Amino acid sequence: MVSNGPKRVAILVSGGGSNMVKLVESMTGDHPARAVLVGSNDHGAGGLKRAEEMGVPTFAVDHRPFGKDRAAFEAELIRHLDAARPDILCLAGFMRILTPTFINHYAGRMLNIHPSLLPKYKGLHTHARALEAGDSEAGCTVHEVTAELDDGPILGQARVPVVPDDTPETLAARVLAEEHKLYPAMLRKFAEAL
Repeated sequence: MVSNGPKRVAILVSGGGSNMVKLVESMTGDHPARAVLVGSNDHGAGGLKRAEEMGVPTFAVDHRPFGKDRAAFEAELIRHLDAARPDILCLAGFMRILTPTFINHYAGRMLNIHPSLLPKYKGLHTHARALEAGDSEAGCTVHEVTAELDDGPILGQARVPVVPDDTPETLAARVLAEEHKLYPAMLRKFAEAL
């Protein structure tokens, strides 16, 4: 059930949370959504501290004690997330592959940002793969999350040129600057349509 008033957004991160920060910063004024929770699979994730500094409640569930029991780890994630009653769940550098059970729980309400022009370069090392392939452009994609990795309906993309002396790091930095603009714009559009 979708909330009346601003849509409630939960965000999952694994690292520094730069995309999460841009999402939270964007959800002010006439924005149709508000951040209600930021979670991580790492108690030491820099994104948790940044969310707390921005006044957003946080939680962490370390995946390591669960070993290979992904269902138990995800059940604990869901327990925390559902307590905040999110209308939308945004993955912002959350570095765990989620099971179909988790994805189905938030079906049609979960977004992800991926650092390639999908359907190219699903998974990891996207910038190195783009350079190895000799691509003339790279970029990022916001998509709905489905059970297939990096495969759901594409909501928007941003492109950057690949320049002759690019390294995976320099390309990643240029793509990240576009991610910081694209993800908030696509979240707004998605929330307005809910």
